[in-house]
Amino acid sequence: MSKRIGLYPRVRVEGGGSGTVSQAGAVLLVKTVRKVGLDTAISAALAPWHKPWAVHDPGRILLDAALATALGGDCLADIAMLRAEPDVFGPVASDPTVSRLVDALTAAGPKALTAIRSARAEVRSRVRELAGVRSPAADGHVIVDIDGVLVLALSEKQDATATWKKTFGHHPLVAFIDHGQAGSGEPVAGLLRPGNAGSNTASDHIETAQLALAQLPKHLRRGRKTLIRTDSAGGTHAFLDWLSRPGRWLSYSVGMTITDAIHQAVLKIPKKAWTPAYDANGTERPGAWVAEITDLSTWPKGMRLIVRKERPHPGAQLRFTDLDGLRLTCFATNTQGGQLADLELRHRRRARCEDRIRNARDTGLRNLPLHDTAQNRIWLEIVQIALDLLAWMPMLALTAQTRRWELKRLRLRLFSAAAHLVTTGRRRWPRFTARWPWTDVITPAIQRLAALPNPG
Repeated sequence: MSKRIGLYPRVRVEGGGSGTVSQAGAVLLVKTVRKVGLDTAISAALAPWHKPWAVHDPGRILLDAALATALGGDCLADIAMLRAEPDVFGPVASDPTVSRLVDALTAAGPKALTAIRSARAEVRSRVRELAGVRSPAADGHVIVDIDGVLVLALSEKQDATATWKKTFGHHPLVAFIDHGQAGSGEPVAGLLRPGNAGSNTASDHIETAQLALAQLPKHLRRGRKTLIRTDSAGGTHAFLDWLSRPGRWLSYSVGMTITDAIHQAVLKIPKKAWTPAYDANGTERPGAWVAEITDLSTWPKGMRLIVRKERPHPGAQLRFTDLDGLRLTCFATNTQGGQLADLELRHRRRARCEDRIRNARDTGLRNLPLHDTAQNRIWLEIVQIALDLLAWMPMLALTAQTRRWELKRLRLRLFSAAAHLVTTGRRRWPRFTARWPWTDVITPAIQRLAALPNPG
């Protein structure tokens, strides 16, 4: 009897093979690009930067960088993973060509950023039409979450400074459309800021909200059908006044810091005014209550201040402003009517934005790879395009639980799938192996995308 060595079978490995393609599942992203018309929209937007003698289209180069980022790349050089598979991605520009385009867009400043953002907004409207009832705004309402994110810098980069968490890097503000429990979220704004930028700087929140609203269809850029949701960093007079300005009248749900004045107001709330709060499933949660503070004479007209008190989790540290051993939190909203517990639960669901930020970190936002701030603004747009595709593809192609798969699972189970190249009708097609457990997810998803009408 031969002696067994190791726990895994011996595998003979050699190079020089052909007829297969890696990352074949990424065809889902490629087909999404074509069906929503993102390739033609970006190409048209970047036409002013297309030199007559250039071989590669600037829009295509930018999209290739976004696709590489969606697949896990974290720098411009990772576009090489696309260049290695021309049967899936076609001809891909060289690294120097990619760098030259980024430099050209950087030199153009706000003009290039505006062109890219306008193309994304145009395509976003088409995606909503294609998604139909699967769209997060299918009921005519949309929720936009704004939050800050710390991006660490491992070397000296422009505007990289010490942050409020005593780290070193940048402190951009980002905004996402919340897809609810049935999906993820779309990035609609990214404002790059130095690391020492304030968390509650009202002007930055206003600019981020303006960028986010510009990505929405025109009928959602003002009015109560659009809800702006933030944590306590957005709880400033200036930001709430801007949201409440006549002619805009946006809905909002904004976290507030428990100040001494609010704490004193909480003490005056009668016991019978407290009603049970809800847990994440919408059922009453023991040990948690909500109430409304009515004395808001110095705040915008129509604003309501809702307070939650709850028993803290074991080991949690209380603040001086907490009440009788109960943790206090509060938020402001101008939504009239509705149960207090429902409004408070809606506000707490802004925590889903943290999931969107976590996925953004895994999609090129863990660090900013370029040196100059203007260059990294272009990189931030590339990251947002990648996140757009990662949100649109499940919305259009996946169903049930697969639509809720997060980024790491999409990459592991779908995008990383290899395929055998077969030639039929003078065309080469990737054929996924039947042994891959998620082939029956990939192929129907591709068929759903193929069934969508072509743009134009």
